[in-house]
Amino acid sequence: MGEHLSGHHADRIQAAVASDAAARSALVASWRRSSNLYQLDPADCSPARYLTELELDQARQRIEPLVRAAQSSLDRLYLAVGGVGCCVLLADCDGVPVERRGAPVDDETFHSWGLWTGSVWNEESQGTNGIGTCLVERRALTIHRDQHFHTRNTGLSCTTAPIYDHRGDLVAALDVSSCRADLTEAFANLISITVIDAARRIESENFKAAFPKARILVAPISDKGSGALIAVDADDLVIGATRSARLALGITQRCLDNPMPAADLLGWTQSGSKVLAEAERGVLQRALARTDGNVSAAAQALGISRATLHRKLNRLNLHRPN
Repeated sequence: MGEHLSGHHADRIQAAVASDAAARSALVASWRRSSNLYQLDPADCSPARYLTELELDQARQRIEPLVRAAQSSLDRLYLAVGGVGCCVLLADCDGVPVERRGAPVDDETFHSWGLWTGSVWNEESQGTNGIGTCLVERRALTIHRDQHFHTRNTGLSCTTAPIYDHRGDLVAALDVSSCRADLTEAFANLISITVIDAARRIESENFKAAFPKARILVAPISDKGSGALIAVDADDLVIGATRSARLALGITQRCLDNPMPAADLLGWTQSGSKVLAEAERGVLQRALARTDGNVSAAAQALGISRATLHRKLNRLNLHRPN
């Protein structure tokens, strides 16, 4: 019976690859890559390949800052999906899971499927699958059961989202996988929303960690949940942007190599006199705040006379108690 199902799946894959469906279907295009580009056989039953412990340690070290930033999001995601027999995997850009969350009762089962740290899930090795195909196509997707290329993986349902680092480069993939036969495709699609949200949280936490001394601003765009963030230094120059912000605001690496004022980037540009006035206003307000509104103390901190400070406060329409 198993051999019959295996042969049926392999025949279906080969028929689709030989057809013109790849032009209309992203799934069939992935099957075609698996068959023609990577020379894989859908009926191959070889187990998943694993890195050595040393190779896995090196892979984890290459994205260590991201792994640290991801810990709380991985825990939260597992709390959301672990109860329905799923495991959570954080894979690097080579398709190798370097972090995992799963119920101990399911460990033996998941390990036998290769859903474990150190296994290799790139498309070149495993054909169409959640992690590998997500990394190739750079988009969130679900590969449900017989959508997998290899017959041995058709018991799995995998939902994956890409993760970009603070430079906007694709560095990882976040995956929720299940080998439960009763997990429907519709429920897997619901899980997708949770996975995408978690991936954006990881990107945001990693971005904030990469710019610890900067102010982090949410870019004023229509999609508030896109994770479009920019980092602004003490001089209000933009020194960093997430991939979402780069795409939404047209920010290039050249813009960040030669930082521009945040006001210019965000369309808040004012005349030179207004910019100077606002800058002076900010300096005076901070000085007064630090002295609890004591004008004399603020003037001393600024190195100007009390009378001069009063004139500036009146000119800028700033009124603070003595």
